[in-house]
Amino acid sequence: MQFLRRIGLILLWLAAPVVAFAAANKNDPYLVPLRGAGNAALVVTSIVIVIVLLRRGRWRTIAGKLLVMLWCLPPLLMSAAHLRFELRRHDVLAASAAEARQLGPHFMIGYSSFPEVARLAGQGLIGGVYVTRHNIRGRTVEALRAEIAALQDIRRAAGLPPLTVAADQEGGIVGHLAPPLTKVPALATLAGLAPDDQQAKAEEFGRIHGRELAGLGVNLNLAPVLDLKPPARRNRLDFHTLIGQRAIATDPAVVSTIASAYVRGLEASGVGATLKHFPGIGRVRTDTHHFSANLDMSVKELEATDWLPFREVLSHSRSALMVGHVTLTAVDPDCAASHSKRVVEGIIREKWGYQGVVMTDDLVMGAIYQNDVCKAVMEAINAGVDLLLVAYDGAQFYRVFACALDGLRQGKLDAAMLRASEARLEKGFPTAQAEAASFDRSRLGIVVPGAPRAMARGG
Repeated sequence: MQFLRRIGLILLWLAAPVVAFAAANKNDPYLVPLRGAGNAALVVTSIVIVIVLLRRGRWRTIAGKLLVMLWCLPPLLMSAAHLRFELRRHDVLAASAAEARQLGPHFMIGYSSFPEVARLAGQGLIGGVYVTRHNIRGRTVEALRAEIAALQDIRRAAGLPPLTVAADQEGGIVGHLAPPLTKVPALATLAGLAPDDQQAKAEEFGRIHGRELAGLGVNLNLAPVLDLKPPARRNRLDFHTLIGQRAIATDPAVVSTIASAYVRGLEASGVGATLKHFPGIGRVRTDTHHFSANLDMSVKELEATDWLPFREVLSHSRSALMVGHVTLTAVDPDCAASHSKRVVEGIIREKWGYQGVVMTDDLVMGAIYQNDVCKAVMEAINAGVDLLLVAYDGAQFYRVFACALDGLRQGKLDAAMLRASEARLEKGFPTAQAEAASFDRSRLGIVVPGAPRAMARGG
């Protein structure tokens, strides 16, 4: 029995700093599973342990006093973290109408709480929402359709433009709304077909996705993936990207053919496409969900290979372009492409002449979040990025928006760039306008045919 008590004490000493760390960082994206009931359980456990230690007389020794104090820390640290979050949230929600008008259109967020996202939508603090598996889990398609329609009603009542509503339906392992939507095979399964069959099947897949997404009120799909498929055998720290299963092919011509047809299918249903993840993540060796990643190739070589599908599909569609958190070392070795002015303005805007919508990959990914988030947010806006995506953990919106708000108030954001970006957003998602007029029929499950176009763990 004495031995077991000693083991118990050792475990308490070891667990105390871990629990304290979790409490202090309760708002970290990596601790999302502990939110709500998990946080409450940590606090209750800490209090119970303190009571037990006191009742057993541990307070009488110096070591016992230290152990008791350690277990008093988690509730205090969690309260402090919650207070910091609430203060930041209050500051964001108190933003003026002018500040919301300047910054709000540039943010798209994932959400779990409808009342929370409804408030953000009504105040104009966001320009779009991202719906994923937790928004549909345990619910009907009709319920999610009505929820999206209600958000658009809120926008209309506030005199604001309709929200861009995005989903991540690539097919294969990334189909976050399937089920209940149709589970479509990955576009990679078409690579071995004859070119005509590739196009026919890819367009069919696009029409299926487009028809079902439009029926929900979704007007932007975060697909297709245009990264070239990496070699089958290589040492790669890849936990969530799984690009080898998501990329279409190793041949740029095959990727262009299949992706172009898929985009046509989406557009025919009134849903926009998003080409991802420029400048390409197929060749990098680490997973940007967790780590920084370098793409160590020359621009000349990339132009002749990886970038061919991007340029080809952009040339005959109005697709959006998602920029990943990969550092293109030959162009900007100090900055990930998603917030690099040399990449966004220098290559995409000036060299390619692309004036459509550019968006970031999820800013909650480790390649950004574990570094200077505020710096990345301000640099992205000043680089000409139009939409900043906060998908996996919508609560991080307050941190990200607060960064932009501070930058605006301190004169660190390029006002001309913000205006140009707003103009691109207005032109880039015409479906959003059409959807606003069709929401009443959407509630009944009626999809407007031929509506004009707008625009693993995915990402």
